[in-house]
Amino acid sequence: MAVAPPNTNDGAGGAPRLLAGVSFVTLAELPDWSAGPRGSDDVVYAALKAAGYEAIQTLQPALALAHGLRPTGMARAFDERQLRATAIKWRDAGCDCTTVHLGTGLETDDELFRLGEALLEIAEEERHPIYLETHRATMTQDIKRTLDLVERFPEMRFNGDFAHWYIGHEMTYGDMEMKFEKLRPVFERTRFMHLRVSSNAFGQVTASDPAEQRHLDYYRRMWTAVFESYLASAAAGDYFAVHPELLPARAFYPKMVPGPDGALREESDRWTESLFLLQVARECWAAAALSAPG
Repeated sequence: MAVAPPNTNDGAGGAPRLLAGVSFVTLAELPDWSAGPRGSDDVVYAALKAAGYEAIQTLQPALALAHGLRPTGMARAFDERQLRATAIKWRDAGCDCTTVHLGTGLETDDELFRLGEALLEIAEEERHPIYLETHRATMTQDIKRTLDLVERFPEMRFNGDFAHWYIGHEMTYGDMEMKFEKLRPVFERTRFMHLRVSSNAFGQVTASDPAEQRHLDYYRRMWTAVFESYLASAAAGDYFAVHPELLPARAFYPKMVPGPDGALREESDRWTESLFLLQVARECWAAAALSAPG
């Protein structure tokens, strides 16, 4: 029988808490006008710690640990061998968990279920939490098939990167209440989140812009629903990590607008937007805590 990957836990025995992290891609290629840190990796990681970040999803876990940041692993895997190898790599490097882009989205149902079962087995055998990411161009790109996977393996746990579904399924086109209800089984099993707000047309919008309030409000609802489910069963010492993942211009996610010199540049500063998204997540956590049992 499959076993669910465990929650991340700091062993301190305190009340379940929200942990403020960031993805290393948020810091990649920050433009000159950004308020974010520049310099060597040591300088940047020290600045993260000083800004209040506690964790980073990174390819340099030793550097993170040296600066008092909790590292998290990441994987792009197409088969069981790759999945096991990356789980071992990041576990042995001191990462608290690994989030994975698994498959291509072109799998048959049998292949989908085989990979899902392998993820659960490897997480248990290697004693390392692996959270399946909701991401386009992977086997979770389709909501219905992801729900089928949950039905087959209720033990599955997710990294909720809901921006991919929001744009990929053009979620606001149709009955949002119905969609939120259908998504509940995923919300209930989400144990890590990438924070990024998309619209129906752009993979990354400026969440702090009042013009995007409609979309941000939907994300608040999703994030709060995740936290409500998590807090209903979280144990002492458990923590839920949220990592703003804001991609640079070369990834074609952010809107590009004319800058003061007329040249196209990213619409917003990923450094300040990351801090804004963390504040929104904290507000969602606080709202969820108010409705938690006891």
